Amino acid sequence: MTAWGGRALLLAVAVALPPALAAPGEDYDFMPKGGKTLLLEVLGTPPDMAEFRKIVRARRTEAEWRAAIAPRAKGLTDKQLATLAAYLAVNMPLPEAAAQEAAKRDKPSSSLPPDGRELAWAQCQSCHSLFASHLTQIRDVQGWRNMFLSPFHRELKASPQEREEFARYSALNMPMKIEDVPQDLRF
Repeated sequence: MTAWGGRALLLAVAVALPPALAAPGEDYDFMPKGGKTLLLEVLGTPPDMAEFRKIVRARRTEAEWRAAIAPRAKGLTDKQLATLAAYLAVNMPLPEAAAQEAAKRDKPSSSLPPDGRELAWAQCQSCHSLFASHLTQIRDVQGWRNMFLSPFHRELKASPQEREEFARYSALNMPMKIEDVPQDLRF
């Protein structure tokens, strides 16, 4: 095998391996929960659909969402409450058609936008490891926004709303402690 052939093979493996580690539907409990998951926990099982309808039609700032959600979110840590408030501030209200469709279902999760955790799993690993690119990075919200200005990140198929959700989630929940990341994902 030529030197170029070996590099091409290594590149192909490096690109294919990260997505393979996070197969569709697979999730790792080690990563902090995103706002969508936290919202569904707060709404309960089965979800309080009256409360859900109010939430998906409201527009509030992070501070306003935090104050509105706090009484219902007794089991959440401060960081989780902040993550949920950021998610709601970025993603609510839902477009009216989506809000109506969501209100008709017993399981509204499919009508909610992806949260930062879901976006990281879906986007980051297509080019590089989640560990080096996301989990170990220390950035504020603007630092995460700036990451999308690099040429290779500008090409990501993510809406401005998704980029903002990713930035806020990441600023609140990253970096993680190395020992909290499974050994097989530390590369």
